[in-house]
Amino acid sequence: MLRPVELAIALRYVRSRSKNRFVSFISLMSVAGIALAVAVLIAVLSAMNGFEHEVRTRILGVLAHGTITGLDGRIADWRQLESVAAAYPGVVASAPFVRGEAMVVGTNAVKGVEVRGIEPERELATAALQTLLRAGDFRALVPGGYGIVIGQALAERLQIGLGDPVVMLVPEGIATPAGVVPRMRRFRVVGIFQAGMYEYDSGLVFTHMADAARLFRMGDAASGLRLAFADPTQAPQAVVGVARAYGGGVFVSDWTREHANFFRSIELTRSIMFVILLMVVAVAAFNIVSTLVMVVREKRGEIAILRTLGAAPGAIVRIFMAQGTLIGIAGTGIGVTLGVLVAANLDVLVAMVERMLGMKFLAPDIYFISDFPTQLRWSDVTVIGGIALGLAFSSTLYPAWRGATLPPAEALRHY
Repeated sequence: MLRPVELAIALRYVRSRSKNRFVSFISLMSVAGIALAVAVLIAVLSAMNGFEHEVRTRILGVLAHGTITGLDGRIADWRQLESVAAAYPGVVASAPFVRGEAMVVGTNAVKGVEVRGIEPERELATAALQTLLRAGDFRALVPGGYGIVIGQALAERLQIGLGDPVVMLVPEGIATPAGVVPRMRRFRVVGIFQAGMYEYDSGLVFTHMADAARLFRMGDAASGLRLAFADPTQAPQAVVGVARAYGGGVFVSDWTREHANFFRSIELTRSIMFVILLMVVAVAAFNIVSTLVMVVREKRGEIAILRTLGAAPGAIVRIFMAQGTLIGIAGTGIGVTLGVLVAANLDVLVAMVERMLGMKFLAPDIYFISDFPTQLRWSDVTVIGGIALGLAFSSTLYPAWRGATLPPAEALRHY
């Protein structure tokens, strides 16, 4: 066990009082290197976690946790499917929908969109659509009212606003004496939403399910059922379980499959950043090796005296291991404190730098996230701190062994 005398000697070596202050300076640089590397790693991982959380939140604002659709694009007995889903463990809400493709004609432009017919009250229970609204209300979608809720980017492109009429063209022809013409219907804008993702803001519109069924001639059928689960992470397994309980013969999807490549790229980027920055921590920690080697060289006379006074080689090993470990603990402690403070106030710090430089790092007209979201996970902090301490401890082994095997007579000859 580490005795107080060995710890006292290690502390004395850390804050060397000799005329040669270079060793103390190197020790200080080792502490600063570990602290900076640990702080940067915590801050970067917190920013990556925040970005992933923000994207997931925005996606789940539009998408349900799970979706079941018919093989031919319709489910006639969707009410039976709904009763099966209601009885399945973990399902907290369900909502039928009608989906189709159409062209929306505005004042000066035409845009192809995905039309989603919903029952507002039930749809709002499966997705946080109401929080995305910038004007109007989803509850203004009523049967026969032919109202429509569109994205902010689509509204700007079509140059329309709340209350304006739009014409919707369905790419299914009607035979007339003048030839085949597409079906069309006039709608009125009753709401404008902004999901923060261009894919949805420019290419997705909502109307009432009854109006969409008439437009796409679905009758009493639905395109499918959207499900919300108590635990969204269990959606991939749960939606399959609901489909099997129904009897199969349907397509299943969930929010992770809808954007699988996107979340996979975020996770891959996060892992790469972790490995790269962990190498920086390793370089800073292995700087302890050079520090202790220089200490051993400088203190070889004192080591020889301790050996002649009866100190065992193990005591010498513990002295230098304690010195290196103290450097690692100091650097890791400072780094964790600094990293947590930066991660908790990253948005404030970035805003301050943006004001100083007079520029915007994430322009809202280009990126769907205009600030730097952070999510500090204490599990990450624990892992980073533990790895940093482990690297610092392992860096002490060779110098400590070298000091313990130094021949006392040879060292005293030149002391």
